Formats: sequence, structure tokens, C-alpha cells
Amino acid sequence: MRLPTTAISTLLLLPLLLPPPASPAAPGALELPPREDVARVARFVAHACNWGALATVSTVPAVRGRPFANIFSLSDGPVGASSGVPYFYLSPLQMSVGDLQENPNATLTMSLAQTDFCEKQGFDPQSPLCAHIMLSGTITKVNDTEMGFAKKSLFSRHPEMESWPADHNWFFAKLAITNIWAIDYFGGAKTVTPEEYYKAKP
Repeated sequence: MRLPTTAISTLLLLPLLLPPPASPAAPGALELPPREDVARVARFVAHACNWGALATVSTVPAVRGRPFANIFSLSDGPVGASSGVPYFYLSPLQMSVGDLQENPNATLTMSLAQTDFCEKQGFDPQSPLCAHIMLSGTITKVNDTEMGFAKKSLFSRHPEMESWPADHNWFFAKLAITNIWAIDYFGGAKTVTPEEYYKAKP
């Protein structure tokens, strides 16, 4: 059976007319919690972002002992199931992981500039209105009890990870948070305790 030329043209155009499939990493429409509820804002940012800049103390000879920031994909839980814990899928081959093996202390920065929130609002990434958080602590390997949730958290939002080469010796890790700073409005950074952070609902 041969389709008429007009039908073929319609079929070829159909993918262009249909909306793109939703990304598993996008938590949907972003509605920032009240800015005065800083712990909730911090949790919101942590869940909305799929990657962050992780700063370590470098072991690379050229910059040994100096701060070294690198980009890492992350997840604090499947979309709609925030835990507040940033999980990572790491390999010993990564430069920053070499740093962490010598000194596990790190600081993670995440910003709503990584989503479409700030652009839609007309906020520059450096504007205090474009909320961002800085989480300090230590990077630790995930134990067997937490492994299933870490895997689901990362693979549901970063499906490509499942196909990454096995010979890179990937492992699941998390940031054990000790200190939290949030900038979500004018007036400087606000501190949030880990207890307040984990208690809050994004």
C-alpha cells in the first residue's frame, strides 16, 4: 500500500509538531518556596539541580594544595522524592576523585541558573535572586544499605550512566554535609544547619 505524498509529508513533519519528551531529570515547573524559609529553598535548589561544581583540594602537581573545581552530575533522589543528600557516580580515573582519595573534604555549589528558573525571571546567575547554595562536607562511598536508593536516584535522572564503561570502576558516593550556606535574596549568605536542611520539605 502506498501512502499519498501529502500523507508522507505529514508523517515527516509529525515529530517536529509534537512536543519534545519530558526529561527524566527535570523536576517540572519550578516554584520557589518563600525566600524567608531558607532551609526549604536550600532543599529546593538541591533537588532541582542535576549537576554541580565540586571544589576539592587539588593533588595535581601544577596546582597542588589549591582549590580545584570540577563539574559532576548528581541527584538527591528521583524526581519528586528528594532526600537532600547529593549522590554521585564516580570513577578513580577522575582528577577530583584523586583529590578526594587524599582529602575527602569538598564544597558543592548548585544554582537555579542551572535550570530555566532564573532566565525566565530575568535574573542574572550572579544575582542574589537567582538562588544558589554551597554545601560543605566530606565525600564518602555509599554503603550497601543506601546503595539501592543512590543508584535509583542517579540512574533515573541520568540514564546514560548505566552505559558508562565498566572498566572505569564506577562507584556510588555522597556528600556528608556539615555546613550549608544559601543565597536567595539580598543581604548576604544565610546559614542553615544540616538538621534544619534535612527536616525541611522542598
